[in-house]
Amino acid sequence: MNPRMHRVWTPTVLGAWLHSAATGRGDAEAIVCAQARLDWRTLEQRVRRVARSMLAIGIAKGDRVGILRGNDERWLEVFYAAALIGAVTVPVNTRFKASEIEHALRQSDCSALFMTGQFLRIDFVSMLREVLPEVDAGLPGARLPRLERIVVDRGDAPAGLAAPRAALGWDSCLALAAQVSDAELDARAATVAASDLLLIQFTSGTTAFPKGVMLTHDNMLRNAWAAGLRVGIRADDRYFNCRPFFHVGGSTLSALMALVAGACLVTLPTFEAGAALEAMAHERCTLTSGNDTLFQMMMGHPDFDRTRLHLRGGWCAAGPETVRRIMDDMGAAAICVAYGLSEASPNVAMSHWQDAREQRIAGRARPLEGLEVRIADTVDGETALSAHAAGEIQVRGWAVMRAYCNDPAATQRTFTREGWLRTGDLGTLGEDGCLQMIGRFKDVFRVGGENVAPAEVEEVLLRHPAVATAQVVGVPDARLGEVAAAYVSLRAGATAQADELIDWTRTRCANFRVPRYLRIVADFESIGMTASGKVRKTDLRAHALRDLGLVS
Repeated sequence: MNPRMHRVWTPTVLGAWLHSAATGRGDAEAIVCAQARLDWRTLEQRVRRVARSMLAIGIAKGDRVGILRGNDERWLEVFYAAALIGAVTVPVNTRFKASEIEHALRQSDCSALFMTGQFLRIDFVSMLREVLPEVDAGLPGARLPRLERIVVDRGDAPAGLAAPRAALGWDSCLALAAQVSDAELDARAATVAASDLLLIQFTSGTTAFPKGVMLTHDNMLRNAWAAGLRVGIRADDRYFNCRPFFHVGGSTLSALMALVAGACLVTLPTFEAGAALEAMAHERCTLTSGNDTLFQMMMGHPDFDRTRLHLRGGWCAAGPETVRRIMDDMGAAAICVAYGLSEASPNVAMSHWQDAREQRIAGRARPLEGLEVRIADTVDGETALSAHAAGEIQVRGWAVMRAYCNDPAATQRTFTREGWLRTGDLGTLGEDGCLQMIGRFKDVFRVGGENVAPAEVEEVLLRHPAVATAQVVGVPDARLGEVAAAYVSLRAGATAQADELIDWTRTRCANFRVPRYLRIVADFESIGMTASGKVRKTDLRAHALRDLGLVS
């Protein structure tokens, strides 16, 4: 075990961890990405330069700093630099449309935005002009009255704003760092406390505008540390990150987990299964993480070759069949199963890498030390249920967010009278204290009076040797109310027919769970996936209604 991963947590700040890694692991690689390969000493030097440039353009402690760009070294430099001076990072989803970007910046009171000009053929400067038509004349604008500074990388800064320093190119901004001394930076860093806000994480927002989850240094760093102990991360590990940094799975459970362990983080600008497999092989990565869909996409890819991989473990949010495949097909025998959500920094429960194989495959995970977890009645949300009863997973303790940013009504709805965070997830809690997630409330559908969780049917389909990915939703039925509709993709080179897969489920699960409809698709990108690799059930159901002719 890495000696830096102490067994007792001491509240501290991000800057202290970065300095510890730079002094103790200086020459070791810290980050490997598409355009850079940095050791810990160099990373700290670059972070300090960005931090001094932030001070030069007037960013103060507590200011909200947006980041709109894909995964790379500069994303982390801005994040860590903001943390160093006590500013609060606001990650902006690169798949957000203009109205969603505007909402995130306005709701979080962003005063500065570090952005890329273009990413994946998306012109973010044009989107910015859509949000702020007056941006070329000056800032702030009417729709974002707090946004006073923009730094644009790999794209031109809006014309005419360089003189008042409202908008700058990356290099021009860095040049201003010379105006601030190291002593001034150190003095500012000394004012930052573990209880200060570190990040405002906007949720996926599948049914409404996303909400901004307010997380502190202690929330995120302790979560990364505690989850790292479960995974068994070591300083000599090379950790491949599949998740976008604008998601807490990428920031807390990848970047910060690597930071507190002093391990090397390997990442790509965005996830693509073939590129991910190549990066893991070339960089000889020993750990990785992600949700079920990401792993299924990698294992079902034509280029998948276990002999090129060097994985030992990591963590996944996946069902039993996918976990078994990760262990057997990818060779990650020590993989851990995780459950969490943004509002809890994000990890709530994780198995230990030394737990029995079948316990990890079954998804039985213990809550992190110091967190309370209970199962509550899904109707009143207040009554605790007995062991093994299914109900809402609720959490209380150090990992739970401070609040939703500027949204007291949503904050109040999310907590019970006794201060339990309502997750909206279904699960059970065993007498041994192990938690098992069943699914999301909103995803469960009723077939002739019987509740069906999509994961129950998806697990059966995933056991078929030809199936790579399976997604199930409920669709209307005149007699039964709802029935299951399944969409699956096949492994590279495999063949199967829809009727064959329906018959497969018929012999392996209750009749009310058997899909009435099944479609085989090449992938789920065109149907609807989040940037973190999750299939959006709301989009899939809407697609199914059109595809199956169930709506006009």
